[in-house]
Amino acid sequence: MATDPVRATAPATPADPATPTAAGSVTAADPVVRYERSGPVATVTMNRPAYRNAQNSAMTYALDGAFYEASADDAVKVIVLAGAGAHFSSGHDIGTPGRDAHLPFDRRAGLWWDHRGKAGAEGRFARESEVYLGMCRRWRELPKPVIAAVQGACVAGGLMLAWVCDLIVASEDAFFADPVVRMGIPGVEYFAHPWVLPPRVAKELLYTGDRMTARRAHELGMVNRVVPREQLAARTRELAERVAAMPRMGLALAKRAVNQAEDLQGLHGGLDAAFALHHLAHAHNAETSADPLGGMDIRAMKAGTEAGGA
Repeated sequence: MATDPVRATAPATPADPATPTAAGSVTAADPVVRYERSGPVATVTMNRPAYRNAQNSAMTYALDGAFYEASADDAVKVIVLAGAGAHFSSGHDIGTPGRDAHLPFDRRAGLWWDHRGKAGAEGRFARESEVYLGMCRRWRELPKPVIAAVQGACVAGGLMLAWVCDLIVASEDAFFADPVVRMGIPGVEYFAHPWVLPPRVAKELLYTGDRMTARRAHELGMVNRVVPREQLAARTRELAERVAAMPRMGLALAKRAVNQAEDLQGLHGGLDAAFALHHLAHAHNAETSADPLGGMDIRAMKAGTEAGGA
């Protein structure tokens, strides 16, 4: 099917200020999120491949804009969330040249005040209530089905993006990990672990920080399908088109019914409780170590996920 040429890129999507090209130079031409519609399927693609699609605030708000556009477009029945390059997402940006946690953005996911200029826990809680927990909750409630196409790394904040999707198609080389316990933090902000995994498996994922293979994730029900890497886009598209054949209202109500059942099982309250513990850990780190991240940087976190998982 032909791609809509007018909507090939989401409007007002900021470019990454320091993305190396294949030749090694730097360009600001590419947006951090690409948006395209082909027939009833909109594809939203994270586009920081040089940094394993690490999520800075610019990407978070660009994702929100793309999801909002897809939701508002009557021609779109299903949304695919993908990551450019070798990896879906390595998580939150904690050390690339495009890190922008200090910058203000127009708030969309909650009523907490601007984090900029707020010291200590106040600033961190305000920002993460918006860009992490708040945005994930907002996207989970999108009334159209969202399918994640996951390849390579889906780590920490990458898990949050995959978990808010309704379905997950993973390539055979995909792996999943939440290594933030190495920071002294109990898990990522959107703490859906005990709902997407059996509790003992969720604990193992957190306690060890090890990688979980796509096959293991499929056995446990966290992933819907595992496909060869070269078939990921096509097989995800096939599933999206099959879902798109259903009535829009029926899909929206079915999604809401399942989400409400999860909330009745405690997901909503569990997220709030875990988010509070997450920020207790940040505050503890700030008092007892080099910084709120427990002195861990991107290299240390990457090294910690090199071990193989089940």
